[in-house]
Amino acid sequence: MKKTLVSIFFVFVLLFSTVTLSSCVLFDGNSMFFDGYGNTGNSSGNSGGDSSGGGDVTINVEGGDSYNVNISSTVQPNILAASKSVLSAVSIYCNFERNQYSWSGNLVGTTTATSSGSGVIYKLDKNAGTAYVITNYHVVYDAYCNTQNKISDDISLYLYGQEATKYAIKATYVGGSMNYDLAVLKVENSEILIKSNAMAASVADSNGISVLETAIAVGNPEGIGLSATVGYINVDSENIQISMVSGGASKVINLRCIRIDAAVNSGNSGGGLFNDKGELIGIVNAKLSDSSVDNIGYAIPSNVAKAVADNIIYYCDGTEKESVYRCLLGVTVGATEAYTEYDTETGKIYKREEIIISSIEENNAVTGILETGDVINSITIDGVKHEVTRVYHVVDSMLNARVGSTVVMNIIRDGVASDVTILITENLLTEY
Repeated sequence: MKKTLVSIFFVFVLLFSTVTLSSCVLFDGNSMFFDGYGNTGNSSGNSGGDSSGGGDVTINVEGGDSYNVNISSTVQPNILAASKSVLSAVSIYCNFERNQYSWSGNLVGTTTATSSGSGVIYKLDKNAGTAYVITNYHVVYDAYCNTQNKISDDISLYLYGQEATKYAIKATYVGGSMNYDLAVLKVENSEILIKSNAMAASVADSNGISVLETAIAVGNPEGIGLSATVGYINVDSENIQISMVSGGASKVINLRCIRIDAAVNSGNSGGGLFNDKGELIGIVNAKLSDSSVDNIGYAIPSNVAKAVADNIIYYCDGTEKESVYRCLLGVTVGATEAYTEYDTETGKIYKREEIIISSIEENNAVTGILETGDVINSITIDGVKHEVTRVYHVVDSMLNARVGSTVVMNIIRDGVASDVTILITENLLTEY
């Protein structure tokens, strides 16, 4: 399959490839749009709701109260879904201090650049005013920032309807991964959150999406405030490449994404992609930018975003660590058979593959447990079962493994199904 090269762009920097990330807008230090009372680009919307046009929607606020939103409405389902989605959305603004040098290479001072992007409230304790927010790594990262990790140390979030300076919510960086283009931010003791109608996003199983399902993108295009666009899922899983700068050199990152036709623009990066029930199915991160192309955008699947976020929170929150720690078993998997499956109950069609182990590194944790040619049916991690019907299911599921986890693989060997058990140890983790 031909891979698409996607390059992150900041508004004043590059448009050199045919494809770009729906990246953050980058301003100079004096270009923020806030006037202290309200911004000039607020979008409209209402709170609460699901996509059914009627019935009960249960909203679980972690650590706070649980309550029901009763909806009896003839409003279009997409409007209700978007109204629910914006309550878990935030706009993000980051300041980056950069060194300035003369033509001769001497340090002459510093300057501040400001980027704008989007984020999704993933976990929320309303009573404590605490939240974890998922965004793209490239929203909070700047290769020329003076900080040691090149991450902004001045990050502000704004809720929908409160995008004015006095409602700024300060956030700190918990951790992230350039390789996944995902990062987690944390808010603590925020009175604005406590008093708000904000809610954590309901996360859907992105493995269950199919072509032409509704895709609602909620984000902060051009840095002028949260808004929503609607379109459809065009491809359920596609491999793309993005280009980022690391250590003074360009680095190509391979990502698996959902392709969509909902309009996304610079500043949408890190924002949520929602289905027609207002459930999170992805994190918007890229778009194809070319004069001959209309509305080809990309989003990191919610299953990947959730697994990476949980991994970061587990390993990084309250520690000195800042990366994703992925479990590697030293095996290579591939697909020997590919076919489609039509679900007669839902009317949806799904791609399916038979996944086999094609090679195993010598002298590793699975030597004598797994064998080349084993067919993988499922992977159960600490009691949670992950069906394996696509190659990427193996990689994605292992993000959920922790040191001390028990991994049970159901395999077929010589026509016989059996379970094999692997204990995850520290030496199986790789910083990623």
